[in-house]
Amino acid sequence: MDIIKILQNELSLKKHQVENTIKLIDEGNTIPFIARYRKEVTGSLSDEVLRNLHERLVYLRNLESKKEQVITSIDEQGKLTPELKSKILNAQTITEVDDLYLPYRPKRRTRATIAQEKGLEPLALLIMQQDKKIEPLELANDYINNEKEVNTAEDALKGGQDIIAEIISEDADFRSYIRNITYNKGSIVTKAKDPETSTVFDMYYDYNEVIKTIPGHRVLAINRGENEKVLSVKIEAPADEIGLFLEKRIITTDYMPTVSVLKEVILDSYKRLIAPAIEREIRNMLTEKSEDGALVVFKQNLHQLLMQAPIPNHIVMGVDPAYRTGCKIAVVDGTGKKLDHTVVYPTPPQNKIEEAKKELKKLITDYNVDLIAIGNGTASRETERFIADMLKEINKPIQYVIVNEAGASVYSASKLATEEFPNDDVGVRSAVSIARRLQDPLAELVKIDPKSIGVGQYQHDMNQK
Repeated sequence: MDIIKILQNELSLKKHQVENTIKLIDEGNTIPFIARYRKEVTGSLSDEVLRNLHERLVYLRNLESKKEQVITSIDEQGKLTPELKSKILNAQTITEVDDLYLPYRPKRRTRATIAQEKGLEPLALLIMQQDKKIEPLELANDYINNEKEVNTAEDALKGGQDIIAEIISEDADFRSYIRNITYNKGSIVTKAKDPETSTVFDMYYDYNEVIKTIPGHRVLAINRGENEKVLSVKIEAPADEIGLFLEKRIITTDYMPTVSVLKEVILDSYKRLIAPAIEREIRNMLTEKSEDGALVVFKQNLHQLLMQAPIPNHIVMGVDPAYRTGCKIAVVDGTGKKLDHTVVYPTPPQNKIEEAKKELKKLITDYNVDLIAIGNGTASRETERFIADMLKEINKPIQYVIVNEAGASVYSASKLATEEFPNDDVGVRSAVSIARRLQDPLAELVKIDPKSIGVGQYQHDMNQK
């Protein structure tokens, strides 16, 4: 496999760009370093192209390594043929290599291996040859062996069928066809485990969508519902079409007793061995693809959030709204340093509006506040109405802004916040964070775990690496 040529074609690059970039990566340089300081070497490749090249380089090298391991393993078993070696070397994906390796992979003890231990493999091969007009059950009579617990012809035939089922399930061409047709024509089906209980997953209680077109956010929602034991999920494939394909490829005789046995084996092989494996593969592939898409959304949203223009050199009052526990208030100077704090109760159930106005007016006067940042969480609307009414009573131009407070509570209880404000409770820390977010979003939000900022798509469920 010519990795350089593959990367050239996939990324539409020149040969020297690929070669030089690979050399820089192999020397231990990071992608940010190469993007910023080695433009003359890479031909000014962007950071995005460099990341894509690096990801594909790692994958293709892993593919090459996998091929070598598989060829070595099969060769050590004495089963490597020139044809098989050629197929492995020409495989374009790790999945293809895994399919080709499956019949030779060291196995755990299965029904087929148990049958092989009982000496029933010759019977299985004889049935698969389909060149004798003898009923399979009659052939099985020759393999009765009480010492090996093969007590009847039926026992022998059943063991032979188990071996054939595994042989069918390990055929790389069959698996490739079934994987493709399941993806293109199959559906993902969800049901509620308890239809009487209403949850946020109501729309998926009796849901069906084509695998090929299902959006990533639905895949992630279904995964979460399944993980929370609310939904049961399965893949429905065109089983009849798959069955006909397998029969056409496997059955070459018209001798009905043999045809009947092979049809039974094909059905068992598909339902018991192939379908569950293909379902896992497709579910994993959908999840990986959806997570990649979610990561792009998260990246775009986070960039917009962090790149908001700062509002420096303003005295800001941060308001963390609440009902029962009151609104936490913090005043910070133009550099974000906390000047004062308090708690007021203008919202239900206390409704101490006049007392709250008096307290806030005093803070505004004492510290010359000219901006108010209101968190957008619980009781935000009621707090906004209160602030708007209060500002009408002040003979000074003061503006208020609704600020996204996602992650403020996480920050307020973090070790960093404790070190910064050791003598303040979490409510005050949260109010300070809200005020600072208005002053300089980037400087404040970098303190928070990215998954807690609230701009992603099921980011809590994703692999955090």
